[in-house]
Amino acid sequence: MMEVLKIAVLTVSIACVQSHPQCLDFAPPFRPAQKLQTCDDYQRFGCCTGSDDADIGAEYQRLTKQLESDDGLPTVCQDFVKTLLCQKCSPYAAHIYDAESGLKNAPFPGLCKSYCLKIMMSCSGIVGAITNDTKLIKLAESNQGAFCDAVLPSDIDYCYPDLLNNTLLSGGLGTVRFYNRRNPFSGNKRFCTHLCVKEVAKDLRNPLSLKHANDGTGRSFVVEQVGVVWVFTKTWNKLPKPFLDLRDLVLVRAYTYDERGMLDIVFHPNHTDNGLFYLYYTLLIGGQHHIKISEMKVSNDNKNLANISTERTILTVLEPAFNHNGGQLLFGIDGYLYIFTGDGGYGGDPFGPVGNAQNKKVLLGKVLRIDVNLVGATGQPYGIPTDNPFVDDPDYLPEIYALGVRNMWRCSVDRGSPTGEGRGRIFCGDVGQSKYEEIDIIEKGANYGWRAYEGHSCFDTNLCNKKFIKEHKRPIYAYPHSVGKSVTGGYVYRGCQYPNLNGRYIFGDFTSGRLISLRQGKNGKWFKRNICMATEKVCVNGGLQRFYARNILSFGEDETGELYMLSTSHPFPGSVAGSVYQIVDPSRRADPTSCTP
Repeated sequence: MMEVLKIAVLTVSIACVQSHPQCLDFAPPFRPAQKLQTCDDYQRFGCCTGSDDADIGAEYQRLTKQLESDDGLPTVCQDFVKTLLCQKCSPYAAHIYDAESGLKNAPFPGLCKSYCLKIMMSCSGIVGAITNDTKLIKLAESNQGAFCDAVLPSDIDYCYPDLLNNTLLSGGLGTVRFYNRRNPFSGNKRFCTHLCVKEVAKDLRNPLSLKHANDGTGRSFVVEQVGVVWVFTKTWNKLPKPFLDLRDLVLVRAYTYDERGMLDIVFHPNHTDNGLFYLYYTLLIGGQHHIKISEMKVSNDNKNLANISTERTILTVLEPAFNHNGGQLLFGIDGYLYIFTGDGGYGGDPFGPVGNAQNKKVLLGKVLRIDVNLVGATGQPYGIPTDNPFVDDPDYLPEIYALGVRNMWRCSVDRGSPTGEGRGRIFCGDVGQSKYEEIDIIEKGANYGWRAYEGHSCFDTNLCNKKFIKEHKRPIYAYPHSVGKSVTGGYVYRGCQYPNLNGRYIFGDFTSGRLISLRQGKNGKWFKRNICMATEKVCVNGGLQRFYARNILSFGEDETGELYMLSTSHPFPGSVAGSVYQIVDPSRRADPTSCTP
C-alpha cells in the first residue's frame, strides 16, 4: 500500500494554451454514430446525435414552410436558416451560444459582424422565425448594425464563421491534445495528455477500493479503510446505510498513518445468483497480526446489505509487521480468485536468506490463485486449480501463481478491446523500496524479482545474480523516486465515453499525486505519456475540475468500464477527506447513444 506519508491538499495542475471544444451540455463533442442528414458539416465531429439532427431537420422544414407562406423565401435565406439552426451541432456550440456566460438557452447563435450584416441585407426576416427574443427581433427590423453587435459572442474568437479558419481552434478537432509542459509549441516530444476530473463522491474515510457487482444495477461499492463499505447508485447517490460495517473487527489505527484495515472487496462472477462476495482485511488472531480473506453473502431480502452472519474464512496469513499487507482481490477471466499478498513488512524483506517473496513455502510476497467453488482435498475451504504452475512441485505451496512481489498495490483485469485484444491481462503496481516503482503484467509461474531486484535495478547483490532469480520477469515500466515514491496501479481504459483513452493503462502515484498513462506499441513495448490537468477554461467552465486531492489511493471501474480515481488530502484512515473522481477526457467523447449501459 502507500508507503511515504506526506500530507498535502491539492495536486498542482499544469496550465497551457488549449482550444476548447464544448457542447451546450458542457460535454466534449463526438463523432455521431448515425449519418447526419441535415447538419452534415458536423458529421466528423460535433455535438449532435442522429436524433438531434432529425429534430433540427424537422424544425428547418417547419420554418422554411412558414417563411415561404409569409413572404416567400429565397434559396440563400433557406441556407442561412439551416446554417443558424445547425450551430447547435458545432463543436463550439457552448461558446457560439455564450452558454459559458450563463446564457445556456441563448436566443441566437453568435455571428461575426460581417457575416451577420450579410444575412441582414437580404434575409433579416428569418430572425423572428428563429428566436422569440423581442429585443433581437426589433433590432433586426430597425437597426441591423445594433442587432449584429448584440449577437456577437462575448469571446469573438468563437464567432461564426471565422472560427472555422482559426487553426488554433479547429486544428486536430476530435483528436487527443498533447502539450509540452514548458512550451506547447516547441515540438518537443515530452508531452502531457490533458484530462479533467469530475468529483462524484466525497467526505469518505480513505477510500481504498471501488468495485461493482456486475449485476446490471450500475451500483458501485466503495471500501473505507476503517472497515466500512458503502453503496452508491448508478447516479452516485450514497445509500444512507452502509453495505457492511466491520469497524469492531478490522485492525487499523484511525488517526495516524497505517497500511492495515479493510483493503478490498470483490464480487463472485456468479454474484447475481449466489450473492457471494469476498473481503481482504487485517485483524488480530491470538494477539497476532493477520491478513484475512473471507467470504460473505448479501442479505436475502436486501441486496444493498451484507449478511455478516454468513462470513466464512477462506484464508488467514500471519503478518510479521504492520506494513506491506498487500490487499488486492480479483477474479480472473478463468473464474479463479487471485490474492495479492505483501512480503510481510519492514524494509528489504529481511526474513531468512532469500526473504519471504522468494520463499516457496510461504504465502507472503506472492500472487495466489484459488478456486472458491471447491473444497480442498485436505478440507481447506478452497480448491487448487489443476493448472496452477507449481501444483505438482513439492518445493512450492500449490496456491502460488507467481512470486517475487514486494507489495502490489492495486491490480486490475483488462476487459479487452471490442475484438478481444488484451482481454484477461492482469496489471499490477508493485510499490518499491528505496529507488524505483514498477508496473507488472502478471504471468503464470513468473518470478518478479523481489528482493533481488527493485524495478530494473539490482537491490540485493547476493541474490540478483543467482541462477534462480537471474531471469526474473521484468516490469513493463518502472520510474525513479524523483517522479513518485509509491505507485498506485490502475486500469486499462475500456469504457465507451472517451475513445482517445481506449487501450491506455492509466495509473498514479500516492506520494507525488502524478497521473501517468502507458500505451503498448506494435512492437510490444510500452510507452509512457504523462497526464496533466487541463486548463481552467477547459475543465471548470465545462462543469468539471482540474484539481483533485493529492494522495492517490486507488482506481476503479464502473459496470460500463468508465474509470474512477480515489484520493484524499489527508491520508489517515479515519480522516473524512477522501473523494471519488471520474476521469474525463475533455477533447472528445463517444456518441452518447452508443454508450448506454
